[in-house]
Amino acid sequence: MFSKILIANRGEIAVRVIRACKELGIRTVAIYSEADRNSLHVRLAEEAICVGGAKAEQSYLNIPAIISAAEITDVDGIHPGYGFLSQHAHFAEICESCNITFIGPSAQSIRLMGDKIAAKDLMRKSGIPIIPGSMSAVRNKEDALKTARRIAYPVIVKAAAGGGGRGMRVCHNDVRLISALMTCQAEAEASFGNGDVFVEKYLQEPRHIEFQILADKAGHTIHLGERDCTIQRRHQKLIEEAPSPAVDHKLRRKMGELAIRAAKAAGYASVGTVEFLLDKDGSFYFIEMNTRIQVEHPVTEAVTGIDLIKEQIRAAAGEPLGIKQDDVKLEGWAIECRINAEDPSNGFSPCPGRITEYQPPGGPGVRLDTHVFAGYDVPPYYDSLLAKLITSGETRQEAIRVMQRALEEFLIEPIRTTIPLHKQIMNDPTFWRGQIATDYLDRQLHLQPSGESE
Repeated sequence: MFSKILIANRGEIAVRVIRACKELGIRTVAIYSEADRNSLHVRLAEEAICVGGAKAEQSYLNIPAIISAAEITDVDGIHPGYGFLSQHAHFAEICESCNITFIGPSAQSIRLMGDKIAAKDLMRKSGIPIIPGSMSAVRNKEDALKTARRIAYPVIVKAAAGGGGRGMRVCHNDVRLISALMTCQAEAEASFGNGDVFVEKYLQEPRHIEFQILADKAGHTIHLGERDCTIQRRHQKLIEEAPSPAVDHKLRRKMGELAIRAAKAAGYASVGTVEFLLDKDGSFYFIEMNTRIQVEHPVTEAVTGIDLIKEQIRAAAGEPLGIKQDDVKLEGWAIECRINAEDPSNGFSPCPGRITEYQPPGGPGVRLDTHVFAGYDVPPYYDSLLAKLITSGETRQEAIRVMQRALEEFLIEPIRTTIPLHKQIMNDPTFWRGQIATDYLDRQLHLQPSGESE
């Protein structure tokens, strides 16, 4: 087991990892930018080092500074959290070359699953259903049009190295496809340093279902059930729940077995998530694998009783899985609302600033993962996530009712947040019935168009 771990991240995930390390008896080192000098994760860690300026590229993406901090503090592991360098294969290689364990999968697995075209090809060869589309990068409009006419509109253009909705456009005709191709290639190059894009069939009104994977270095792999991440905006998740109201025991077993097969095909060892789109007819298709801990991991912890951060650390330390597939039981229901510093009534515009009033919710069935406190200054440089509010109950209806109560209690002022939007969703009869799809926000709540469809 590790003696000291550096957390190469910030915000609520850094706090989450520090707490897990303390319970495992592991000392922690926090890194921080100049903008995060007074952040909660800096206060909680045993040691803290400033690694650069406020902008992410000066600090949380500054690999030389992070490695220097790790060497100065003599850590034997680096936990990347999510975002930033968590899916950066070269960073994982640098850690290993410095005799520091990267707490995640191998660089090879990250690189393989980070290329969506290569990942789709691997899944196809492994007998896992994939969405019809191009099996290599689309280089020009002729290739794109040929693929679109073969699989029929609507289609979606995606960045091969993309994520978070960037480099992604939905198209319903030839003219839009040609325009989207050039836009996505430029956006992908700017965002990921890789302008490759591909075209695939766009499923209308699917659900986004992901399976939590846990694997050790000896090749033992299990799944911990599914999460339903269907409610999104611009392909960014807003609400997650476990289990899914659309997945029964038979489908869970089938999808789970294929998720394990996908992880094994990638030589995967760590926690990770295999993501599928579930069509209205019950068909499902692999879309990607996230090679890191997910933002929404707490809902899986709530229904399984398994601490995923601790398991991730144990796996990186080379410990064998202490859990068998038959040991995994899903009990009750859990829902997570992402509380962002954004104004839903104004196109989800970011709302940085000082929080002067802060009242967290509590009571039975409530968990709050956050780094926020009264007097905290929300910086404008990073992701807008302030907190993850997770509620649990014996049934989905009970978990929703607890969430309604918790949202009413939750006070973050004077900045605007997504709390009012979550209240609206929790009171919506369509959500209560579980009759949702990935276009739920625009279709049901009549929000401003996201601008992602062309």
